Amino acid sequence: MSAMAAPRPGIRSSLIKIGAVTRFLLRVLGQCVPALSHPHLLIEQIYNAGARSLIIIMLCGLFVGMVLGLQGYDLLARFGSESALGVAAALGLIRELGPVLTALLFAGRAGTALASEIGLMGATDQLTAMEMMAVDPVRYVVAPRFLGGVIAMPLLTGIFNCIGIYGTQLIGVVMMRIPAGTFWSQTENAVELRDIREGVIKSLVFGVACSLIAVYEGYHAEPTAEGVGLATTRTVVSSAVLILLLDYILTATFL
Repeated sequence: MSAMAAPRPGIRSSLIKIGAVTRFLLRVLGQCVPALSHPHLLIEQIYNAGARSLIIIMLCGLFVGMVLGLQGYDLLARFGSESALGVAAALGLIRELGPVLTALLFAGRAGTALASEIGLMGATDQLTAMEMMAVDPVRYVVAPRFLGGVIAMPLLTGIFNCIGIYGTQLIGVVMMRIPAGTFWSQTENAVELRDIREGVIKSLVFGVACSLIAVYEGYHAEPTAEGVGLATTRTVVSSAVLILLLDYILTATFL
């Protein structure tokens, strides 16, 4: 018998997939700087990934903030600390809920769009035609979309947090009659730079993860309608699981 048992087929396939994604990431990163020489492509992808996701981000942020206001007020009222509602909502949104929920919404809207778009380009032989013309599709197709998602994610997270805190303020100040000065002054004093830094780092990491999975699955999708559909499904599922895993790792690191 060998001293070390051979890895199981499931583990082996997972390691192979991780290695393939890592190689693809290095290839994309190598083309990111050349892709910046075409700023119109980057601006277009930031618009597609960010601006077109604004409505769902703002709506979800508002309702999440309002729910936080209702639940937080009910909880804090049991301890006579209703005035700390703004602090609880702001810290919860900035450090945790904002980056995670924005990333999940981004994966469901922008990630699937990226994967299906690139997958359809492969199914219609557009990527093959670019390679035949000595045009690198990773530079002109994949890298701008990857960068657009990475840049858009922190911006969307900031908007989600602002709208969420505003939603909490609507419940706490307007409905529950918490003094507005108390609400905002305690929130301002409690939120520190390290809290904002944690949220920004999480949003950047989630942006890289979601964008990478979307462009990888789209680029390697089977050139059929069924293959593109499966790639889109894998994008959502893989992104959601990876977001939650990375969130735990990052939270444990910061604490």
